[in-house]
Amino acid sequence: MLTNSGPGDGPVELEPELRRSVRKLCEAFPDAYWRDLDERRDYPAAFLEALGRAGFTAAMIPEAYGGSGLGVTEASIVLEEINRSGGNAAACHAQMYTMATLSRHGTAAQKERYLPAVASAALRLQAFAVTEPDAGSDTPSIRTTATRRGDTYVVRGHKIFTSRALHSDLLLLLVRTTPLEEVAKRGEGLSVLLVDLREAVGNGLEIEPIQTMVNHHTTQLFLDGLEVPAANLIGREGQGFRYVLDSMNAERILIAGECIGDGRWFIERASRYASERVVFGKPIGANQGVQFPIAMAYARVRAADLMRFEAASRFDRDRPAGPEANMAKLLAAEASWEAANAALQTYGGFGFARDYDIERKFRETRLYQVAPISTNLILAYLGHNVLRMPRSYG
Repeated sequence: MLTNSGPGDGPVELEPELRRSVRKLCEAFPDAYWRDLDERRDYPAAFLEALGRAGFTAAMIPEAYGGSGLGVTEASIVLEEINRSGGNAAACHAQMYTMATLSRHGTAAQKERYLPAVASAALRLQAFAVTEPDAGSDTPSIRTTATRRGDTYVVRGHKIFTSRALHSDLLLLLVRTTPLEEVAKRGEGLSVLLVDLREAVGNGLEIEPIQTMVNHHTTQLFLDGLEVPAANLIGREGQGFRYVLDSMNAERILIAGECIGDGRWFIERASRYASERVVFGKPIGANQGVQFPIAMAYARVRAADLMRFEAASRFDRDRPAGPEANMAKLLAAEASWEAANAALQTYGGFGFARDYDIERKFRETRLYQVAPISTNLILAYLGHNVLRMPRSYG
C-alpha cells in the first residue's frame, strides 16, 4: 500500500492525482482566507461551494445517486490535503460520514430522495446530533426521546456540541425510542431519525450557537414536541446505536486524515522556518534541540498514516474496523499535537502571532485530543475490548 522510498525522498503517496486536484483547489483559499474566517467566526461557504462543484463533498455517495462512489480511503485523503494546505476540513467531514450512515443503512426510498440532492449540493447534510449534556461519550445513556404516534415520532430532549446545524438542511438525530429502564442492554432501544431542519426549526426545534476556542460552528439543540415522519427512521427502530458505531468508525478514519494533514502542515512549516531562521550566526534547525522534536513528529505522523490506511482499507472492504479506526484516530491526533507543539516551539514568539497561522492551527488540532472521541476513552476501549482487561468505565 505504502512503500519506502530511497534516501532523501518522501513517502510514496496513495492517490497522487486526487491529491493534486485537492491541492490545486486549495490554492485559491490561502492562509489569509482561513485567518479571516477564524477572526470573524464565519463559515467557509465559498470553499464548500468550490469543493461541491469539484465533487469532493459527494465523495462517499454511490455513483448511482450522483456521487463519486469513493471509499473512506479517498475521502480521508481529501480531508488530509485540505488541512495540509492550511485549511480546516471540519465543515466537510460531517457530510462524508453522515453519508455512510444514510447510504449503508437507509431505505431505498430515503436514498433515492436525499442522496442525489446532497450529491448535487441542492441539500446539505452536515449535522449529526448525538451528544447530550449528561451523556457525553456515554452515548447509550442519552435521554432524548422519540415517541411513536401513528405515522409520526414526537421528539423531546436536549443535544449539545452538534456542529454545523445552523448551516445544514438535514440533520441525523440519535434518539431513544425505548426507555433506558426498559432495555436489557444500554445500547438497545436507540434509533436514528433524519430531520428536515428547514421545517423543524421553530416547530419544536430551536438551535443556539456555542462559542468555542475554534471556529467549529458548534450548537446546541432544544427539542420540545418536534414531529418527525416515521418514514424518516433510518434502518430499524432500536438498532440506531449499531448504525452510529458504524458511522463513527468512518468519522474516526476521516478525522485521522485531518490530523495527518495538520501534522504535515506543522512539520513543513517548522522545518522550513528552522532552516531559514538564523540566530547566533546559524540556522536554528542546526541545533538538535530544535531539529529532533520536528524529526520525531515526522516519524509519528508517518506511523499514524499507516494505521489510517489499514483502518480505511478494512472499512472499505466491509470488514470490522473498530479497533483500527480508533487507533488511527488516537495515533494521528497524538502525532498532530506533537507536531503542533514542535512548530510552536520552533517559531518561538512568532508562533503566537496571528499572521503566521501557527496559533490558529494549534488551536484547531488540539480539539482532536477531545473530539469526536477523547483519547482516554479510546485507550479504555482498547484495554477492555481488544486486550480483554477488566472494564475501567461504565
